[in-house]
Amino acid sequence: MTTNANRAKGVFASGSGEKIRILVVDDHELLRDGVVAFVNRQPDMVAVGQATTGTEAIEAYRQLRPDVTLMDLQMPGMSGLDALEAIRAFDPKACVLVLTTFTGDVQATRALRAGAAGYVLKNTLRRELGHAIRGAFQGHRILHPEVAQALALSSDQEELLPREIEVLALAARGKSNKLIAHTLGLSEDTVKARFRSIFNKLDVTDRTHAVTVGFRRGIIDL
Repeated sequence: MTTNANRAKGVFASGSGEKIRILVVDDHELLRDGVVAFVNRQPDMVAVGQATTGTEAIEAYRQLRPDVTLMDLQMPGMSGLDALEAIRAFDPKACVLVLTTFTGDVQATRALRAGAAGYVLKNTLRRELGHAIRGAFQGHRILHPEVAQALALSSDQEELLPREIEVLALAARGKSNKLIAHTLGLSEDTVKARFRSIFNKLDVTDRTHAVTVGFRRGIIDL
């Protein structure tokens, strides 16, 4: 029997041990409820729990041990990527399928390196989501075509260094070279040198374009 305490934590009785048991992690209530409703309409699946933050996701995973975890990436507090890494550290066999709006190759690469079973976009058709869940459960690597294309196109591009990402993130917040230098404790010449490297690696010619590409590829977050 499901207790009131469990309901408060988003934990549900599975109803059948033969179904694919799924944990849904997303901070957007309407989307999360929609995914849960979709899952529970499938004859071979059941949503056994939900979480709204990365921290809740880790706790729920430890308690429920779902077959598949659907994980959003951008959430308040601990990110989905950090939660994915923590869950995989706790259980290296954990099947975590990223469900996100980000098509960027950098976010996808980080998730896959952390052990994600796949990377699926939220705007995917529900039928495709069902296939993705079943495929991940069966041990297949799942990639949305847009993400696979982004990964292929960026495969020969040099990655930004952490110190370059810091500069780009500050530029995205509208900070001038002088303010970036002050914030990071650098000289303006060093900041300019890092921008030259960033422009070269991203194949752009100015800060605005660099920031745009940074957001699109998932190098920096909003």
